Amino acid sequence: MNDQQLLRYSRHILLDEIGIEGQQRLLGAHALVIGAGGLGSPAALYLAAGGVGRLTLVDDDEVDLTNLQRQVMHTTARIGLPKVASGREALLQINPEVEVVALRERAQGARLAGLVAGADVVLDCSDNFATRQAVNRACVGAGVPLVAGAAIRFDGQISVFDVRDPASPCYACLFPEDSRFEDVACSTMGVFAPLVGIVGTMQAAEALKLLAGVGRSLAGRLLMLDGRAMEWTEIAVARNPSCPVCGARH
Repeated sequence: MNDQQLLRYSRHILLDEIGIEGQQRLLGAHALVIGAGGLGSPAALYLAAGGVGRLTLVDDDEVDLTNLQRQVMHTTARIGLPKVASGREALLQINPEVEVVALRERAQGARLAGLVAGADVVLDCSDNFATRQAVNRACVGAGVPLVAGAAIRFDGQISVFDVRDPASPCYACLFPEDSRFEDVACSTMGVFAPLVGIVGTMQAAEALKLLAGVGRSLAGRLLMLDGRAMEWTEIAVARNPSCPVCGARH
């Protein structure tokens, strides 16, 4: 690291658990963020600020006035721009040293698998069940850890699915692909603005911990937040040996 980097990341370096070696690992890492909206905004901002060397943002949507109540990576002046372009601008303003790849697309199939395989950690900040399942399958296939978050109304949840650990479940162990799951959208149900900030920031924290090799991740644990009472509930999540997605890996 050069002198400017030593200054920029000094508060990380002062942490015994991170230090110069851990910060170097962050600088050499690649994080893939699926979704540049309510969850992706705080997640990507903290990943960039924290010094993850390469960030790839994937989203096919444009910035809309209704997004600005909670999607803090975007601004009024950037309404109408692709969210990934707006996000890239915001991230480079915070940290011009990071590489930000902005992909305006809905990645799926082989394309999604390729993007996941090239990352060190994946953050699922999407807003629909089908995308979450597709991202999980790609992460299981590539052996890349997944940090998954969700938020609607006053309710949030977050977990880590790290199939590098034989005991760790995948997303489909918790939410089977054949489950009858009805997606609910912010446009119809609403969402409490700070809630996505809380969950998205925690996704960034879990990703940074995984990349730097710090602490204990949320693998095998699901945290659920009731934003009305500001109460957290933790549920242990076990791997399903017969899971059609990850069962064959172990």
